[in-house]
Amino acid sequence: MTASLLSGSYSVFLPDSSFSRSNPPLPAYTKISKLSSLGSSFNSSSRSLFIDPIQSSKRCTKQSLRTSIACSLESENVNESPVKVLRRIIDSPGIHQCPAVFDALSAKLVERAGFPACFTSGFSIAGARLGLPDTGLISYGEMVDQGQLITQAVSIPVLGDADAGYGNAMNVKRTVKGYIRAGFAGIMIEDQVSPKACGHTQGRKVVSREEAVMRIKAAIDARKESGSDIVIVARTDSRQALSLGEALWRSRAFADAGADILFIDALTSKEEMKAFCEVSPLVPKLANMLEGGGKTPIFNPLELEEIGYKLVAYPLSLMGVSIRAMQDSLTAIKGGRIPPPGSMPSFEEIKEILGFNTYYEEEKRYSTSTSKQASSSLYSIMQRDQLDKEQRDQSPQDPVEVITPEVLNYSRDGSKGPFNGIWSRTLRVKITGRDGFEKLDVRIPAGFLDGITNIVPALGGVNIKELLDDAAEEIGGKLLLDFQDTLGDRIQVFLE
Repeated sequence: MTASLLSGSYSVFLPDSSFSRSNPPLPAYTKISKLSSLGSSFNSSSRSLFIDPIQSSKRCTKQSLRTSIACSLESENVNESPVKVLRRIIDSPGIHQCPAVFDALSAKLVERAGFPACFTSGFSIAGARLGLPDTGLISYGEMVDQGQLITQAVSIPVLGDADAGYGNAMNVKRTVKGYIRAGFAGIMIEDQVSPKACGHTQGRKVVSREEAVMRIKAAIDARKESGSDIVIVARTDSRQALSLGEALWRSRAFADAGADILFIDALTSKEEMKAFCEVSPLVPKLANMLEGGGKTPIFNPLELEEIGYKLVAYPLSLMGVSIRAMQDSLTAIKGGRIPPPGSMPSFEEIKEILGFNTYYEEEKRYSTSTSKQASSSLYSIMQRDQLDKEQRDQSPQDPVEVITPEVLNYSRDGSKGPFNGIWSRTLRVKITGRDGFEKLDVRIPAGFLDGITNIVPALGGVNIKELLDDAAEEIGGKLLLDFQDTLGDRIQVFLE
């Protein structure tokens, strides 16, 4: 390979095994800036580069490999909108992979893995949010709400599945405007009747040609009215509902109406996929690689690029492996075990993924003298950290014995009374969190009442003196108080 071949940008495909979980694979589309140390092969016709992990490992380290490959899709402007990023992806050479996500966490994992964009799967969102099939049961409001949580969690563009637009053309306009406000970079509208059926399943029916095209025109009008440039993906399910010829006709009509990306669901062969990609060749095509056994044959990214596709979605991968992993974990727990270490990230990895360390660093910027003083309270610290699992996993603190000089009389006149013997008794304060973990177990002389609210603010206003008077003559232990505070912690006070 010569330097003259590197004037443009190329697609790079790396086997999953070439990087560890902590060092994820690079996105499919990259620009090659240095190849002198890489074992690689170049396909000039498809402008794609394959890196041989065996040869490259002999000549360079993983770090040098990552240093020598810089992602050309990295935004030139950190303030660039997701829509602009997505349009730049579509306009760039090569094919681009968009794994389907169903919540904020799965989207963050896609971004951390280095993919340039992701796609919300109505199938997976219906399953994860409702535990129900993707048969039109999930509503527009639920999809917008879930989508906003996803778009706010990541910086990469998110394509949104909007089913059939949730009604007629006017509903489609409302849907598009709602998806724009939710932060989506793209929206997919299909031509099924309502209630819709999930792709690759039985019972799919489509609306008329005229209504199908009108939905796309309504989506474009809503985009103009919003002053947005959201990417509109036009999907037809007519291949399965009617015929290949009808699906090709509708795709051409969608392109003429102004759709940015075309998608025919459930194509059944490579020949059908090629015929689709020949329709309106200047309009990008989306492939759907339904994992686990759909009607469309599975091809790798290079093969899809050669057929003519620009984007490829993987709708079930994250949802499917999550289901299997949870089933395996529950089987282990039911058998009295916990999931083996290799089957899940460490607690430290989980905290890093969720952003605990970033949160703590940013929190320091807003630390005040008041917050520092408040943190000196033992119970305040435990309340603040009650959601931090690291604190929960630590072994409980040993009970604290507070020793004070012996006091013979409690009353001012020195007379003997029922409360005099309280100083020889011990007051035990125990706090158990709502998660079942012990937060506090402290013992103090029963006559030491003034300072107890400094330890447990929730006891402020409780007349413990009266409770002690009633229990002073009793022999042995007695439970004086047992209640839950506003945070759900159980607070118990014993006289021992």
